[in-house]
Amino acid sequence: MSTIRLHRTTSLTPEQYVAGLTDFGPGRSKLFGNSADAYLKVHHRGPSHADVTEGSGGIWERLRYDWSDPDHVVLTTTDSNVWGGASGHIYNFVRRPDGTTDIDVVVVRDGKNLKGWILGLVLRTVGRGVLEKAFENSVKAIEARNAAVTDGDRFAA
Repeated sequence: MSTIRLHRTTSLTPEQYVAGLTDFGPGRSKLFGNSADAYLKVHHRGPSHADVTEGSGGIWERLRYDWSDPDHVVLTTTDSNVWGGASGHIYNFVRRPDGTTDIDVVVVRDGKNLKGWILGLVLRTVGRGVLEKAFENSVKAIEARNAAVTDGDRFAA
C-alpha cells in the first residue's frame, strides 16, 4: 500500500477548490488530467456527495465523494480495475489569516492485483512526482478558472 501526502497553499477558498473538485461536467480533464471525459460517468449526485467513475490511460476507479464537511473532503474507492482496500483521497483545507488556503491531500493506493501492486510500488518511488505535478496543475487550473470568473464579473459590472 502506498500513502502519498501532498501540500499546496493557494489563493482559492476551500469552497472554490471543492467546486472544481466536484465539477463532473465535460472538460473535467482540464482540471484533473487523470480524469478523461471518456471514462467519466456520474452514477448519482446529491448536495454533498456523489458516486462517480473516472480514470484515464486504462486505469479507472469508482469513487464515493463526500464533501459534507467543507474543510474535509473524502473520496473513497468503491471499485476499480487496479485499486482496492483502503484506496482513496482525503483533502483537508485550512484557511490562513492572510486569505490563502492550505490544501493537504493524502492519497492511498492499495493494489488489488498485480498491476495495482506494481503501480503502487511505482507511486512510492518515482511516481510521487507525477502525483505532485498533477495536484499542482489542478490547483493552477482551478485558480485560473476562478480568476476568469472574477474578471468576467468585473467587466460585466
